[in-house]
Amino acid sequence: MAASAAGPNQGPNQGPNQGPNQGSKKAPLRSREPIWSLRKPLPTSWQFWLGLLLPLLLLVLWVSLTSGSKPVVGGAFLPKPTDVLRVLLRDLVIGKPEIIDGHQVVVRVLFDAALASAWRIVLSFLLAAGVALPLGIMMGAFEPVNRIVEPVMAPLRYMPISAFIPLTILWFGIEEKQKLAFLFLGVFVYLLPVVVSAIRAVPEELVQTARTLGAGRFQVVFTVLVPAAAPDIFDSFRVMNAISWTYVILAEFVNTRSGLGYQIQLAGNHLHIDEVFAGILIIGVIGLLSDALIRFFGSLLFPWREAGHV
Repeated sequence: MAASAAGPNQGPNQGPNQGPNQGSKKAPLRSREPIWSLRKPLPTSWQFWLGLLLPLLLLVLWVSLTSGSKPVVGGAFLPKPTDVLRVLLRDLVIGKPEIIDGHQVVVRVLFDAALASAWRIVLSFLLAAGVALPLGIMMGAFEPVNRIVEPVMAPLRYMPISAFIPLTILWFGIEEKQKLAFLFLGVFVYLLPVVVSAIRAVPEELVQTARTLGAGRFQVVFTVLVPAAAPDIFDSFRVMNAISWTYVILAEFVNTRSGLGYQIQLAGNHLHIDEVFAGILIIGVIGLLSDALIRFFGSLLFPWREAGHV
């Protein structure tokens, strides 16, 4: 009788407003987020293909503009992809035989140039970091140091670094020291304010807690401020890497016989546009690989940060 009193469309455990499928509560099905959702990560299946889309379109456009007996764009302005690939194989991978000091050796011009440019970047970056990191930490931690240094450093951030090429030539000559000094300056003026900002961004609660527990000022700097700011400072190395590869080309335009900048300038002077494109592509690939390397070391050093950071 109790079951029949519930109504013809109701089960024994259903109330008057429940349908036949509402007797037990179920977790709602999770709707799939559209790929155009604001600030949402893409599904893994979409990431690879969307990343390939624009490069493939550019490659198709490049081929279509340079192919045929009468290409839309002549080789003097835009070389064929096959010509650039030929230069890369010859000067980067296979090499070509040359006689040096009476001995036949295989010379990979672009490979040697890439090594020379990379060495200049690494050395100048280490020099710039060796000065910018301790100075930036002190400027961010102690306002008197910031007040002393900031009036000199602030205007440098708004000056074109290329304008300092004549000065570096005057002060350091036209050899290797000039190039390292120019690259040092280019990295230093951008890295220093990043370090200062990262130190200042550390929450004041962490500082006050350490002081309450009896830590001295320099203990707070090296046990609270530096560890907390380290992930942001390390992230900035990716930007400094890009800046370095931009400036190394300018640095190698001045009296040098090695480096990708020199090879690009030399090829341009002889109107070897395919070699110019090959040098530019190598710089792009090296930049991407070095950026990935920095991100990899960041994930090892700061796994708690990289878990939710791209």
